[in-house]
Amino acid sequence: MKSKGISIERKKYLRKNKLNKFLVILTQLLILVGFLGVWEILANTDLIDSFITSQPSRIFKTFLDLSSNDLLKHIQVTIYETLVGFCLGTILGVLIAIILWWSKFLAKVSEPFLVVLNSLPKVALGPIIIIWVGSGTPAIIVMAIAISLIVTILEMLNGYLKTDKEIIRMARTFNCTKFQLLTKIVIPANIGTFINSLKVNIGLSLVGVISGEFLVSKAGLGYLIVYGGQVFKLDLVMTSVIILGIVAGVMYGGVLLLEKFIRK
Repeated sequence: MKSKGISIERKKYLRKNKLNKFLVILTQLLILVGFLGVWEILANTDLIDSFITSQPSRIFKTFLDLSSNDLLKHIQVTIYETLVGFCLGTILGVLIAIILWWSKFLAKVSEPFLVVLNSLPKVALGPIIIIWVGSGTPAIIVMAIAISLIVTILEMLNGYLKTDKEIIRMARTFNCTKFQLLTKIVIPANIGTFINSLKVNIGLSLVGVISGEFLVSKAGLGYLIVYGGQVFKLDLVMTSVIILGIVAGVMYGGVLLLEKFIRK
């Protein structure tokens, strides 16, 4: 049976999907509210030390105090540095992956170096980066690029090399050039790989930025965390960490919106 162009079964399916999404969101909210409530109760009853762990009410008060001061500035600085590092790391990573796909000789030569660089803790390069590019925003952006670049290269190159060999072989029988293979087959076949790379990179770029702000910064959420730890303001540290988590979630949501746009 059909009703107004949509079958009854389809309507039931859509209704069930909406109900499931609502239940998932409701459960998530209940877990969050329950966690915050238990945290507050434990702190108020001195079962945990609120000086060390802080508590939701104190975090909210700290958030209000920061909001009336320079909180927006610190958030803007961190987002700006993350987006610049994310974009540059992604673009450079994709371009280098294309070059390595194009030349198997270069790919084989660079493979061990890429593996070593990927396993190397990038924070250890912090002092070197500061000396090379100077302190402040440039060093933080370079740190973000250093963390996301190698991962992008390895992931995209692996996707390019694993493109369906049968399709490539068939295209070559029609005298398809290497550039046509790249633009008509390899890149379109790896849109999913590219999107997954974006999802990973946004988090890695944020990690790089915070690591850079830990080492050298005068503003940003990483700066607030370090400053709060230095002066034993754990409320400030916890508030900054929570805000950082919200920023990370919003930026990941932006990548999901970009994914929908690309897939269309």
